[in-house]
Amino acid sequence: MRLWLTITVLSVALLGGLIVVLTSMTTSTTIALGIADGSCQPLSHTGDSAEPTGAAEQLSEEQRSNATLIIQVGRELSMPGYGQQIAVATAMQESRLRNLDHGDRDSIGLFQQRPSMGWGTREQILDSRYASTKFYARLREVPNWQQKQLWEAADAVQRSGYPHAYQQWAQLAAELVQQHGSGVNCVTPGGPHVEQAIQFATAQLGKPYEWGATGPNSYDCSGLMLRAWGAAGVALNRTSREQWRNGDPIPIGQAARGDLLFWSYDGTPAGIHHVAMYLGDGTIVEAQQTGVPVHIRPIKLAPAESELMPHSVRVRATLQSQV
Repeated sequence: MRLWLTITVLSVALLGGLIVVLTSMTTSTTIALGIADGSCQPLSHTGDSAEPTGAAEQLSEEQRSNATLIIQVGRELSMPGYGQQIAVATAMQESRLRNLDHGDRDSIGLFQQRPSMGWGTREQILDSRYASTKFYARLREVPNWQQKQLWEAADAVQRSGYPHAYQQWAQLAAELVQQHGSGVNCVTPGGPHVEQAIQFATAQLGKPYEWGATGPNSYDCSGLMLRAWGAAGVALNRTSREQWRNGDPIPIGQAARGDLLFWSYDGTPAGIHHVAMYLGDGTIVEAQQTGVPVHIRPIKLAPAESELMPHSVRVRATLQSQV
């Protein structure tokens, strides 16, 4: 883990005092962020294309009808809610949920599939049921697609020039899938599950760091995140590199309470070596390294401190279906 200070008896004593101060600082973070409940919020725009148009209620009758068809096909094919969410978000990005007879080069239809790339004939692709079935078939061929972030899974099928753009429609797609009775994963800044995870993590303050430990008496960095989110009913992967895939990327300047922050040797997911939980107000809780107990400390996001990844990860939490 990262070495950010020299450990001495005095510094540990000072750290204990800092924990008390910072803990009191974070108690009002939820109010400061303007988060009053656990309702899902739209994802932040990544800058790759136009801004999202808004909630599901703002869609036209044509758009809603096409979304319904995509979801129905997914259910007929026994695709889980997350697969349906990926399909709807993809179609929203590619065609704004319209069955277009034109597009870039020979791209057509809801998903802008190309006859020249083996998606089918022009007539087949313009059949929205065929196009949806074809998308799901290709998605199923993507290794471990259910563990990928939405934009990664969509791009593995579509091969877009703007892969992150799919992510902006994750919440809209989640709402549409939920309306059809499927439980889906959506991004929820704030709310009870976040506070439960934070409450667990901060209750571990002062416990020793131990590489490979997942509690209850000691933790390493990812072990603390694993148990904290587990206490909120959300299963994370075991290691910090794997936890990078347990949510959706958010520009670091827009990090919210409960987001995971990552440090990487080379700025890539493959180089990740540390993870911590953001508490808001420029603070994190972490199990950092041998000799340093679980603690809260300040963090600099802009400009970011050394090796900090440019995106936080907003953990996916189950959005219960309403039937």
